[in-house]
Amino acid sequence: MKFAAAIRAGALCTAVALLPATTAALAQVEGRASPEFAALFATYQRIKASYVEPVEDEVLIRGAIDGMLAALDPHSAYLDGQALDRLTTMIDGNYQGLGISIIGEEGAVKVISPFRGSPAEQAGIQAGDYITHINGNLIYGLELEEAIAQMRGPAGTDIEVTIFRPGREDSFEVTVTRGLIELEPVTWELLDGNIGHISVNEFSADVGDDVRDALQALRSDATGQLNGLVLDMRRNPGGSLEEAVRLSDLFLDAGQVVSQRGRTRRDTIYYDAETYYRGDVAEGLPIIVLIDEGSASASEIVAGALQDHRRALVMGERSFGKGSVQTLLPLSRDTALKLTTARYYTPSGRSVQEGGIEPDIRVPQLSDPDAERRQRLALRESDLRGHLVGEIGVEDENLERDRLDDPRFQLTAEELAEQGIEDFQLDYAVRALRRTAGVNVARN
Repeated sequence: MKFAAAIRAGALCTAVALLPATTAALAQVEGRASPEFAALFATYQRIKASYVEPVEDEVLIRGAIDGMLAALDPHSAYLDGQALDRLTTMIDGNYQGLGISIIGEEGAVKVISPFRGSPAEQAGIQAGDYITHINGNLIYGLELEEAIAQMRGPAGTDIEVTIFRPGREDSFEVTVTRGLIELEPVTWELLDGNIGHISVNEFSADVGDDVRDALQALRSDATGQLNGLVLDMRRNPGGSLEEAVRLSDLFLDAGQVVSQRGRTRRDTIYYDAETYYRGDVAEGLPIIVLIDEGSASASEIVAGALQDHRRALVMGERSFGKGSVQTLLPLSRDTALKLTTARYYTPSGRSVQEGGIEPDIRVPQLSDPDAERRQRLALRESDLRGHLVGEIGVEDENLERDRLDDPRFQLTAEELAEQGIEDFQLDYAVRALRRTAGVNVARN
């Protein structure tokens, strides 16, 4: 197992070492510990002596560990060899499965976001969906790792998942063909009017360099100068804190990118621009950042940094609101804790935790007929049981008022489809950049 690769991931924008112990070791702890530890040991003894069936120490200790971590927040977890291996495959950027980011909460499996271009997205699975059955078997109450293991499988094989989508009366089945999920962290395209569109799909290794290379390729392909850039981080569940700083650094020539603040002074770290790159590599090019309820963690760091420095205009929907940092703490060769160790703050001092990033201009995805209903019932960090408390951001009422004057916001999904607009948020952002550059593009 590539444990070293997982450790190198360090801080992730997704206690005391307690390993399976013997009764003698527990007795030793109980003899010198607080009344709370005495109660824990007494409970252990009663279970061992009186439970209807014999119980292995490993089961009880693992249950105690999981219970302690569950009492903290939804993102802290104990990772054994299998779970660490899955984390490593995400860092390496490929695995076989559905291509979705999920979270377990109160026994349910909730979709944070399908990865762009993944089998899950192609099958129609959306952020905010609940997966209730796999191949007809109820998975409610199942450990999240068990649910993930059932979803993984050889590429080319089919899996049937039952989806409950808030806003719809009945659940429905979706057949997904597993694929080799070769995560492409960065994809790009040149749109009419010399507008660049760079999609950042997740924050794995080298994302900052990949975006820099994409920008250079766009400039090479443009006929004349590039007139604007859409940095698309919708449905991006996050990843490496370092890569979020790198990506922000690309477009900033000075100032703070993000700060990380923990319980002690040594846990407080400030990340500044010009750490990785010299100056704004885009040289002042107008930028619009697209976010939605599936944009979490590292995505929110980038959006918040560019928004606070007035380097980019943020459009879309309020982001997920995961403003905490998880650190991988090794316990042994094949076990580790993924523990929340800090909150992060935007350059202006805003905590993203709970409130998320409010867009400068709210642009709903009108081309999705379920958009309004999904937004009303969208899952965000503030909906997770036991989430850390944070601060709510502010919105720019003047910019919000400007967009309300646009008559296209009154069109239905069907009317937009008739005009050939499949992605209203992207279309709106591109049109705004064309207006800024004074570019007119004839539409068929």
